[in-house]
Amino acid sequence: MTILSTLPESSHVNFIEQLIALPLPASADLFDVVDICAAFASALVEVGNIRERNALCGRLLHALDELERRCDDDLPPHLIEQLIAGDAVPSCMPDSWQDTVTPVNYAQALAQAILGNTLPQGVNDALTGLLHDMVYLLVDFVKEPYLTPRA
Repeated sequence: MTILSTLPESSHVNFIEQLIALPLPASADLFDVVDICAAFASALVEVGNIRERNALCGRLLHALDELERRCDDDLPPHLIEQLIAGDAVPSCMPDSWQDTVTPVNYAQALAQAILGNTLPQGVNDALTGLLHDMVYLLVDFVKEPYLTPRA
């Protein structure tokens, strides 16, 4: 069961309100946090209401801060099992970004720029789309199998 599965099915407006109010539990693991980031990013590109947009962007920034904090934490066994690589597959991230923290920092900077509300609307919209894509790249990267099986 994921954190997002606890939200009841409802209309788009109610879902946005529930998502904004959704707490990020201290018990959330790395995968939970990156999934929450993806939910906020997806909703962010869909909303037009400035209040909801700011709230979602603020929640996304908070979740990205939590993601950055968890990047160096030891992984729990259930996540290690999911990260054991079978066949070698090229990473979705460029070689220069293989540390996770760099793309997280880029996403945080984008969220901060959007929250500043000082950019022209077209630039703000473009950065929101870029933030969405960066978050989804992070989701793929964080969940990408990279560990070698023990013999």
